[in-house]
This record gives sequence, structure tokens and C-alpha cells, in this order.
Amino acid sequence: MSSASQPLQGQVALVTGGASGLGAAIAAELAARGAQVALTDVNEAALAAADGGFIPLRADNRNVADVKAAVADLLARTGRIDILVNNAGISGYSRPIEAIDEADFDAMFGTHVKGAFFFAQAVVPGMKARRSGRIVNISSNFAMTGFDGMSHYVAAKSALLGLTKAWARELAPCDITVNAVAPGLVATPLTRDSIGTDELAKRARTVPLGRLAEPREIAYAVAWLVGPEAAMMTGQTVSPNGGASVVGI
Repeated sequence: MSSASQPLQGQVALVTGGASGLGAAIAAELAARGAQVALTDVNEAALAAADGGFIPLRADNRNVADVKAAVADLLARTGRIDILVNNAGISGYSRPIEAIDEADFDAMFGTHVKGAFFFAQAVVPGMKARRSGRIVNISSNFAMTGFDGMSHYVAAKSALLGLTKAWARELAPCDITVNAVAPGLVATPLTRDSIGTDELAKRARTVPLGRLAEPREIAYAVAWLVGPEAAMMTGQTVSPNGGASVVGI
């Protein structure tokens, strides 16, 4: 295939939470564009079931030792990591503030924020040495608009936007770009399990485009941000949400 059809040829991508749902769609799209893709996931059965020639790496985002071990394993196999997609996440479970306990709060921030931070910390030295790299954090449209009944989820996804801005400024001198993708609701098994099929259909009807995004549509946004066309994009948030929210500067 031509370099135009496989612009990520020769690059190594790491997608956290990549064994199913949105992460699997992102991994598949990056692989289709030529990248060698590794997946981390806490679900060993899902990792074992993943196909497509991916490198499976078992890691719990909440455990820094797991994060460091996964990155070290991948570097030992490939010698480099060019792309990091911090996708691993858990649902907000639509819980009111009174129902969120310490364990819920810690799991939410551990999975989304702690994991993203330490995965980035582990891959950045190699990116700096090569003076090249792409990091994409998967946030949420709710981080920009707020949402009732899941404040710990909104807070964690908002923290990812803060990390995106801080890292973009810090790493720009090394030609490492950092951006965020903040989808609206996406039709994934995790979303269906969280809010139910009926509620999902109800919310889809409120989207101006009349439907929820498919995982592959979010994957396209990620793939563009890590590709050559987005070389001047850093510190930005792209929100494929069908017009569910229209926000400005």
C-alpha cells in the first residue's frame, strides 16, 4: 500500500483499554493505517479474544506497577512507542452525588486520570529522545457541558482535558503533540450496560444529527490527530458529538 493509504507505517501505537468497545475500534483503525498496535486491558479474556495481530498487554490503569511493566514490555519488543491513546475508562453508572462512595471515586480517577498520567510519563522519554510523538486522551463531551448524576465521571474526564493542555505546552518543544477527543454518547456495550437500551435510544433522539456515534467514527478522529495532517494540532479538544453540544472559546 502507498504511504498515503498507510500514513502510520513503521510507527508503534499503544491503546489503553483497547480490547473492546471504543478502544478496539481505535486500535483497528490505527492498524489499518499501518501502525503496529499494542493493547492494554485489565480484562484478560477480552485481550485473548482480540484479533488483528495486536500485541496484548495485561495492565490495570489504577496500578502504576502494571503501567510501567506494560510499557517496558512493549519497548523490549518494539524499541519504540510513537503513539499513545489514553482510552481506558469505566462508566459513571449515573449515580447521584449521595451514592458515590470513596471506592467509586478512587476507581474513576484511578482508571481515567492516574492511568493516563503514568502511561504518558512512561512513554514520553522515548518520544523526547526521538523528538517526535503523538498523545491522544479520550475525554467526554460531558467534560465540557457537565452532566447530572455522574459528577465523579465528569470530574475525571475534565481532568484529562487539563492534562492535555498542560502536556501540550510542556512537550511542544520536543515536537510531541497532545490532543483530546471528547465524544458524545457512543453506541458501545459499556454505554448500553451503563444506561440501558431504552435510555440510549431516548438520548439518541435528542442529538441534532439524530443518532449516536459509532465507535469507528471516534476512531477516525483519533487516527487523524496522530497522523501527518494534524502536525500543527496540539492542546486541542475535538468533540464528535453530532451537535449534542455546540461550544466555543
